[in-house]
Amino acid sequence: MTNNNYLFTSESVSEGHPDKVCDRISDMVVDSYISKDPVSRVACETLTTTNKVVLAGETRGPSINKEELINKVRNCIKDIGYDQKGFSWKTADIETHLHEQSSDIAMGVDSKDNKDEGAGDQGIMFGYACKETEDLMPAPIHFSHKILRLMAIDRKNGSLKGIEPDSKSQVTMLYEENKPVKVTSVVISTQHAKDLNQEKVRDLVIPYINKSIPKDYLEGLDPKEIYINPTGQFVIGGPDGDTGLTGRKIIVDTYGGAAPHGGGAFSGKDPTKVDRSAAYASRYLAKNIVSAGVSDKCLIQLAYAIGVSKPLSIFIKLDDGDEAKVEHIKKIINQNFDLSPRGIREMLNLNNPIYEVTSAYGHFGRKATNKGEFTWEKTDKVDLFKL
Repeated sequence: MTNNNYLFTSESVSEGHPDKVCDRISDMVVDSYISKDPVSRVACETLTTTNKVVLAGETRGPSINKEELINKVRNCIKDIGYDQKGFSWKTADIETHLHEQSSDIAMGVDSKDNKDEGAGDQGIMFGYACKETEDLMPAPIHFSHKILRLMAIDRKNGSLKGIEPDSKSQVTMLYEENKPVKVTSVVISTQHAKDLNQEKVRDLVIPYINKSIPKDYLEGLDPKEIYINPTGQFVIGGPDGDTGLTGRKIIVDTYGGAAPHGGGAFSGKDPTKVDRSAAYASRYLAKNIVSAGVSDKCLIQLAYAIGVSKPLSIFIKLDDGDEAKVEHIKKIINQNFDLSPRGIREMLNLNNPIYEVTSAYGHFGRKATNKGEFTWEKTDKVDLFKL
């Protein structure tokens, strides 16, 4: 194969995956604080293991009763669907170890009258968009998410019986001339009831591949290249089967490996943390640039230093490599977008309790809602970028 023709694979994990259970709980904590005080500061990590949940981290804001948080943790676990011997919303032992934010960090971020607020940490953040799907996401991660999301919907409404919350998916696609042309393999591993044999699990899961991936991409796919629970029985799952931690699925959360990642996780962090807010802003810019027809693909990198309000650098890479076009776009961004932490939060309305819903099936490629969720997915700046 030439460099323009290749196989590319992305994976997703369900909301019942141990790490995603932790992401959900950590984002619930963020929402709980922000709902009481929009300028709360939160950095919450969650650990899960057999029938146990541990919260730890730093906060600044309203006082929230421990029992209130514990009840909300149980509600998260219940909504995901865990009421198993090894992990149950009813019986899990839940500990909270949240404490006050470091005064050194606060000093670097705060400023007089909040006029020149600095970034909450140093780091690099990436945003990406491409024309491979309607949502301007890479096709492999888009389809991997969709399979698990549809399975979860039917599991919860009772029409998919015998399938439990912990699942993973993986889609491999052939690219020709840098464009996806067909699926070459699909892997789905899903937790299931003890009385289901592997043939029955396969029969239950296969329809979700057909529902999620367009027929044209599936033509010619060898049935032997569809792997359902390839290791066999998968009864013990979730936090009972594997310890979970917040922030361990950052590639699942973003672009499935099709674009770089700065390394910082999103979940459990309030929007003063540029790991989260600047990644949202860079996706917002990239999506509007691609939607404007400037390029079929756009990659943006933003870099920050703790306590410094403006980004240290803005890097833009377009599909056609046109440097004059890149310089023109940089000028538009500099003239029309405030990419300071405060500017990003105001631009995308991030000081709202909108984060728990982001914790599974990707932070990008989602639909903006009338509840203020996924504002970074809007394409309301297209006219600015049209050439």
